[in-house]
Amino acid sequence: MWKRKSLDILLSEADESEKGLKRTLSSRALVALGIGAIIGAGLFSLTGIAAADHAGPAVTLSFVLAAVGCAFAGLCYAEFASMIPVAGSAYTYSYATMGEFVAWIIGWDLVLEYALGAATVGVSWGSYLNKLLAQFGMSIPPEFSSAPAEGGIINLPAIFIVCLLSLLLIRGTKESAFVNNILVVMKLTVVIIFIILGWQYINPDYHVPYIPEYVPAHVTETGEKVGEFGGMSGIAAGAGLVFFAFIGFDAVSTAAQEAKNPQKGMPIGILGSLAICTILYVLFSYVMTGLVPYTVFKGDASPAATAFAVTGYNFLQTGLIVAILAGYTSVILVMLMGQSRVFYSMSKDGLLPTFFGDIHKKFRTPWKTNIFFMVFVSIFAGFVPIKDLGHMVSIGTLFAFSLVCLGILIMRKKMPNAERSFRVPLVPFVPIAGIAVCFYLMYALPAESWLRLLVWMAIGVSLYFIYGKKNSKLND
Repeated sequence: MWKRKSLDILLSEADESEKGLKRTLSSRALVALGIGAIIGAGLFSLTGIAAADHAGPAVTLSFVLAAVGCAFAGLCYAEFASMIPVAGSAYTYSYATMGEFVAWIIGWDLVLEYALGAATVGVSWGSYLNKLLAQFGMSIPPEFSSAPAEGGIINLPAIFIVCLLSLLLIRGTKESAFVNNILVVMKLTVVIIFIILGWQYINPDYHVPYIPEYVPAHVTETGEKVGEFGGMSGIAAGAGLVFFAFIGFDAVSTAAQEAKNPQKGMPIGILGSLAICTILYVLFSYVMTGLVPYTVFKGDASPAATAFAVTGYNFLQTGLIVAILAGYTSVILVMLMGQSRVFYSMSKDGLLPTFFGDIHKKFRTPWKTNIFFMVFVSIFAGFVPIKDLGHMVSIGTLFAFSLVCLGILIMRKKMPNAERSFRVPLVPFVPIAGIAVCFYLMYALPAESWLRLLVWMAIGVSLYFIYGKKNSKLND
């Protein structure tokens, strides 16, 4: 259970072979990949939910707090990615530092981050698609565009986009990256336009008080459970929710085995995309909460479109929604790609059936894994509400980040002389601070999120002892 995978084995796996993954991604493509995964539902949808339910106008501070935690984790990811340029992200790093059992736990946990992250964005994609159709006098009936818990039968738009992008990923990484680059340009354009044009219409009254008065978690007269609101606790709860908005940067590390120069490109891709998106997030959320009262965003899955409507730029409203849809599309694309690469790595190690490690002879992609997650993610996207999905993704991501930070502390002690093209500064402060921030944000999430995490992990541990431990190639 505690055997570690040696660096020599990992580096030999990174060498390209005729049957392996194809190295096609430049440093610029990796930054675009990170931006493609980061800017999406967290910005265009969860910002409004975090403002209305937890932080008010201080949702900007929630983004800053989440970004600090991400920065600590991002530095740790960058060092690992420069040392171990292998597909698998945190799963691979844990295998090298903390052993097989912890690696399995983190690999299983990443399903919460990537697969359910793709499902979450798919739900929001469907909401914005209906707004676009409304511009032309059309709509998808609520029963076919909402989860059962929201009064619908099935969310067909969310399922459609998940299936479409899964098929694109089967076609090839280079082709997927090209489509992602186009979507990223559209997405950045609309975020910048939103900030510039919206800034002129900010009503300062909507930012007063900037940090609302603290209200503890309670049950309303109607029986609805309400989380903490206002004060530092509300900001922290909001940060735990919008943390989902930052998870894309670590998806870059899953593509390490497909990078042209991973030792140089991975740190640039991870830290570059994180820095660019943090600045845009703070500005975007400041403008959004200044256009309308934050209470308007209660239960609104498409708050950016709601806020921008007050500017009067009706001719841009359609373009805004189209660009947001493009942005969501790139997020789902990168999340599905990241998930397939994690399971590909786990299959290669024998912890999962060989089914997940099969490479397509022509396209050289893990196509069977893509098909599996096309079905798995579609089920969650079609039948689970966005708020529940968002909390599950956030707690899974925070747990993964904290283990990566812990891995750096272990790696510096166990392998101090291993070659690194990037080193985390101020060790042990940065990794310890990363762990502390991640656990603080996990603590701020609802109790239901912890329960779901424990249930999910219990299932994962059972599968490890039933299949993974017996079939592990390292233990053979």
